[in-house]
Amino acid sequence: MTEDAAPPDWPLAQALGLRRLLERASAPSYQVKVKNLLLPASIGIYEHEKQHRQRVRISVALDVADPGSFASEDFAKVLNYETIVGGVRAIIAAGHIELVETLAERIAALCLADPRAVRVTVAVEKLDAYCEAESVGVSIIRERPRQYAP
Repeated sequence: MTEDAAPPDWPLAQALGLRRLLERASAPSYQVKVKNLLLPASIGIYEHEKQHRQRVRISVALDVADPGSFASEDFAKVLNYETIVGGVRAIIAAGHIELVETLAERIAALCLADPRAVRVTVAVEKLDAYCEAESVGVSIIRERPRQYAP
């Protein structure tokens, strides 16, 4: 199959979602990153975690639909990382969160709320949970649901 040839119509591949994966893989994108954002957060299930903030480290890698050339330096074309940082701060400031998974999901939802966002990886780590470990936490990957014509 040549580069510009369409993939054959394979009912089984379509049923398994392989066609969508091929289409998604060929779509151009760029990545917006926020790496190792350190913030104090009220997070955890234990009473001492509810009483005292602890440090969390948050990293986000957001795949964004490529708008084309950035040569014009048109700010309106880009997804601004300040939006991500400000949104994460607002989520944490809104109040206590019991699970790092919940915080990660809220950050992923914030990122995917922008219609240009395609896929996001969010890592949330608690830095003060165990003195024997540098950190404990989770990493999640979420994608924007795509609508396809039947």
